[in-house]
Amino acid sequence: GIILVSINPYKPLPIYEEEVIYAYSGHEMGDMDPHIFALAEEAYKQMVRFGKNQSLIISGESGAGKTVSAKYAMRYFTTIGGCVGDSSMEEKVLASSPIMEAFGNAKTTRNDNSSRFGKYIEIGFSQAHVTGATVKTYLLEKSRVTFQAKAERNYHIFYQLCASATLPELQGLGL
Repeated sequence: GIILVSINPYKPLPIYEEEVIYAYSGHEMGDMDPHIFALAEEAYKQMVRFGKNQSLIISGESGAGKTVSAKYAMRYFTTIGGCVGDSSMEEKVLASSPIMEAFGNAKTTRNDNSSRFGKYIEIGFSQAHVTGATVKTYLLEKSRVTFQAKAERNYHIFYQLCASATLPELQGLGL
């Protein structure tokens, strides 16, 4: 398959704007510079032409920009294919509540708020338009519950519960 290696610049760049989305739309892979939009366009074309499911696998280390890359791909699909109902689909799908982050994020040596969840995002299409999406999450590091390396922390929820132990609504929990 096609592989794109990208580097997180840790700052906003003007290469993800709507005009860049339209610049990649309709082009063949290799016609333009490598980009997440080129991969999204190829998957979109294959889906529309052949009616077959497509996958984008976004992988990388903590802080590499996986969630942001997924958001850019979703923005591409909702911009090019349109979105039935709501154009802010990518924000709704990728938004994670503070409670879920507390249960699945921890401090690592590379990132103070590193997600320890893997995410599988399935986007539904009808007539080439985005109709909805679901996110399935799975905990990557169950071992972090009982062990942390030096300079790392357990999942945030444990620290939040201990810091809140004196609150009246938590008195009966025996923290």
